[in-house]
Amino acid sequence: MSEGVRVRVLCAAHGDPLAAAELAAVLGERQRAGLEPLPADLVGAVPGLLRSRRPEVRSLAPATRRLLLIAAADQHPFATRAYQRAVAAARLDTGPLDDAEAAGLARTTSAGVVFRDPWTRIAAYETASAVDRRETHRLLARVLRGEGEAPRRSWHRAAAALGPSRRLAADLRASAHEARAGGEHALACGLLERAAALTPDPRERPRLLARAAADAWRSGDGDRARRLAAHGDVDGMSGVLALRAENATEAFDALLAAVERSAGARTGALGAPDAPGASGASSALGASGASGAPSAPSAPGAPGALSASGGPCGRAVAGTPPVVGAVDARGVSPGVLDTAAHGARPAVPGTAARGACPGVADTLAHGARPAVPDAAPHSACLDAVPHRACLDAATHGVRPAVPDAAAHLVARATEAAIYTGDLRRCREAAAVAARLGIAAPGTLGGLTAAFEGRYEDARDLLRAAAGRCGPGGDPTSLIHSSIAALLLGDHTRAASAAVRAAASARALGEPATVPQAMEFRAYAEFWTGRPRSAGAATLEALRQAYATGQDNGACHLQAALAMFAAVTGDEELCRTRAGLARAHALEHGLGLPAALALWALAFLDLSTGRYAAAASRLRALAGFGPGHGHRAVRHLATPHYVEAAVRTGDTRVARRAHADYDRWARVVRSADDLALSARCRALLATGHEAADHYRTALDLHAGGTRDFERARTELLFGGALRRLRRRTEARDRLHSALEAFEYFGAPHCAAEARAELRALGATVRSSAGSPDMAGLLTAQQLTVARMAAEGATNREIAARLVLSPRTIDHHLRGVFTRLGIRSRIELVRLLTPEA
Repeated sequence: MSEGVRVRVLCAAHGDPLAAAELAAVLGERQRAGLEPLPADLVGAVPGLLRSRRPEVRSLAPATRRLLLIAAADQHPFATRAYQRAVAAARLDTGPLDDAEAAGLARTTSAGVVFRDPWTRIAAYETASAVDRRETHRLLARVLRGEGEAPRRSWHRAAAALGPSRRLAADLRASAHEARAGGEHALACGLLERAAALTPDPRERPRLLARAAADAWRSGDGDRARRLAAHGDVDGMSGVLALRAENATEAFDALLAAVERSAGARTGALGAPDAPGASGASSALGASGASGAPSAPSAPGAPGALSASGGPCGRAVAGTPPVVGAVDARGVSPGVLDTAAHGARPAVPGTAARGACPGVADTLAHGARPAVPDAAPHSACLDAVPHRACLDAATHGVRPAVPDAAAHLVARATEAAIYTGDLRRCREAAAVAARLGIAAPGTLGGLTAAFEGRYEDARDLLRAAAGRCGPGGDPTSLIHSSIAALLLGDHTRAASAAVRAAASARALGEPATVPQAMEFRAYAEFWTGRPRSAGAATLEALRQAYATGQDNGACHLQAALAMFAAVTGDEELCRTRAGLARAHALEHGLGLPAALALWALAFLDLSTGRYAAAASRLRALAGFGPGHGHRAVRHLATPHYVEAAVRTGDTRVARRAHADYDRWARVVRSADDLALSARCRALLATGHEAADHYRTALDLHAGGTRDFERARTELLFGGALRRLRRRTEARDRLHSALEAFEYFGAPHCAAEARAELRALGATVRSSAGSPDMAGLLTAQQLTVARMAAEGATNREIAARLVLSPRTIDHHLRGVFTRLGIRSRIELVRLLTPEA
């Protein structure tokens, strides 16, 4: 069973290991491999667990069972918080609940009934007769009359329905729209699924399921989204799902084909949940943050990193800006038009959720021109669109065209091309966009220009996109700002934008977007010298990616964790993470994570003195071709490649790589990238000339934020000074580097610094903190040891670290061997003083 399926099975089983084991046993081979979604009917998949719960519920008195039924229907699948009102309306005595509490099945609190576990609640509901269940839903619907309770009232009315009803289906569509506007995408999905079951019009079902699939995806239920996408006309959504969990090359083909269809069907409404004319592709792709490729692990100041999400984009219109009255012809949601016509401002969550450009909704509602910053990230230009004209539009507030489904699909297709590393396909997407008059987001335009060597154009477009990281609510725009800021070397802005993107996604009820945003925060923290903090954030993002069905995103995060492990000196974990990432990446055509995992292994070789192996890996980063390597990652790794090449005496290719890297650094004018370029120049020089370049690099580092790379520069400079017999200055530089590496938790780099100091004849303390655990164990072993000492089982540790129990057992055996102990009791005694 794949790791992603294991995590999702445990989530589907409500965390119950017995239910998870029973569910895993009934999965087919393709489901266990993650190629097909998990079963929809969990109750039918785990009958053994329910068999043990049903007799307990049936043994209760009818009055007690009725109260438990009301509580169960009120809590699942959507909490409606109407239990107390329903009991009061039915004039029921709550005394019989004492029997349930005595049996240990449930207990009463001021907020209502709390069941022993989710499966007891399920048993309380499904052991009741169909007549009793329908009557309970009618009772709950009657008492749900408060403000904002219409969606839940509709749900209970639909649950009590006996057959198809056109009126009820229409009410469910309207309620789904309201739920979506409030950020409750799981509820919107359930309402639309029920509407599809109750509508008497079979032609309407695919459209309803298409919209439900998009809502399921945005709510973080990837398996449900994949099941629903198989029933509706949702080529666009299918492409997004393929990009996030299947083959990225096939995803590109599906998305580009959907672009052609969507551009030809201009009557499709973007993100309209209940418009009969809304196409499946339009519905599925008009979701902010619900799609988008896993983002590149971009170091600042290098072109070619991957965009996190396509983001809002619009149709390029020549001449004067469009007026509000012309919006309908370009496919704006009828709901938005109705809002604008009645003078009301659309709800922010609903607007953002459909991927609309910030400011467009306000423009429709108030007839006002959108604010200048909102146009910035949405005005990218591709080959057929003049760069200066696009930049003027971004910086002078030219009103953007209203976004449509085709523009979103182009963004996703471009991401797929970048994610696979096939730049020919990136140009293909650009050509299709130009032919159809569609403009891609600013970040993607900047990346395309950088890939093609138009660094000045790329810089200008990325700066415009990075300028959109001020206070705002659209997660996709904020993620794009974070990417652009990372590329430009502004890590503070990148981290800030990523944090706001994650917070916004949570507020909008879009958990599928949170791992992407957290990923960029992790990179920003990592490059600024906080690899352990970055590793913790990335590990949390990895759990969320697996839970939401984004296995390709999880693959990319595994590669990032491999890099963190390489820096923190955990060789075994680095190789494990890199192996998992490369295995998945090569199978799914994901060149970006495959290249990042290879870079992690190369850095591990570099920091442990295996220079020839490091140079060979780094040289091959882009040489394997699309789906296996990536030119962008090779560019990012240029400083490490130059170092490895110089150590092996082969600098011919390294000089060419540095020339391109230096050109980018000079165009972007990032202090960190200029510093790394100066370091490369020092490595390629000799004698006093090299020392001068090192000093220049350190002066530039002082204005940057990449503290870890500054420490490596000091390490290399100290070695050069030692060879020049400048012992005092060399000692100072090396001690400074050693202190930094110990602070960062990078033992291999710290060992290099100690070796240089010993060569100087300086007195150096042994491994930092050798008396304690950190001097004897790897970072991963120390983490496992601490959890074990706290009383966690191997399975619990495995779940928290997203590893297998067998791997945890291997780590613990290594801990016992290194510490010379035989039991967990001895481990607790050793770690207690440290705690």
